[in-house]
Amino acid sequence: SNMLHVSACKSIKSMMRSVSNYSLFLLVSSNRYFSSALVQPANSRIKAFGSFSTTKMALSQSSISDLSIESNLQSVRSRIQSACEASGRSPDDVELIAVSKTKPLELLKEAYENNQRIFGENYVQELVEKAPEMPIDVKWHFIGTLQSNKASMLVKKVVPNSSSFTIETVTSKKLANKLNNAMKEFEDKKLDIFVQVNTSGEESKGGVTPADVVSLCKDITESCDNLNLKGLMTIGAIGDLSCFQILVKCRDEVASELDRSDLCLSMGMSGDFETAISEGATHVRVGSTIFGARDYSKK
Repeated sequence: SNMLHVSACKSIKSMMRSVSNYSLFLLVSSNRYFSSALVQPANSRIKAFGSFSTTKMALSQSSISDLSIESNLQSVRSRIQSACEASGRSPDDVELIAVSKTKPLELLKEAYENNQRIFGENYVQELVEKAPEMPIDVKWHFIGTLQSNKASMLVKKVVPNSSSFTIETVTSKKLANKLNNAMKEFEDKKLDIFVQVNTSGEESKGGVTPADVVSLCKDITESCDNLNLKGLMTIGAIGDLSCFQILVKCRDEVASELDRSDLCLSMGMSGDFETAISEGATHVRVGSTIFGARDYSKK
């Protein structure tokens, strides 16, 4: 019986090795396009984003085919319309920014084919790579943290490849000056900007304090001739309605100081854009509800 037991164990181990080897074969085969990207350092993979995205490495083919960008956009637009009607506003007063960070170009192009023209990106190199690959009438919004030493490169790469370019995350006079200087070579254009406000007080969120908003906006409008102050932006804390209300108050204070009645409010994301609209948002930033969950491991 012991011999039978040993023989059975050997057979089982042999079968397990076969299954394991076959599984490994399937894994390697299904990920044959990923191998070169995975062994590269993260920075190298980001720099290679152009080829990375266009070969569908950001999402598997099955994930892409399962997504319905058309129906997702229709749903979001319908929800925007309903939220506007409930607030006595026109849907034309709210612009939908499709946040496409980490997403491959084919998903952006599908959204474009379904009449989406405004896209938001968080990463400088990703936007620089994507902009020339999309139609010229796309309106790009940069909504991520922007270091001042990358401001000039971002402006000079994106402005010629878009119908308009907006940076929503201006948080200092230093950054504004860098952007203003970069726009000097585009004599017939101004760069739209939003000043980002930290309405939640969280250290993890960028932005100036509400107390500093008026002075920064005044400095920018007085000294940066190549920039157009479009409005204020916030990320806010999840589920905290007061963040939207604080931004509205900041906007009113800036509008009074600068005698501007046209300042916009960029606030609200996938989980709360309807609430943001009810509080007066003019721009909402919706990503995963349109493009599906993000996979940052393959960015």
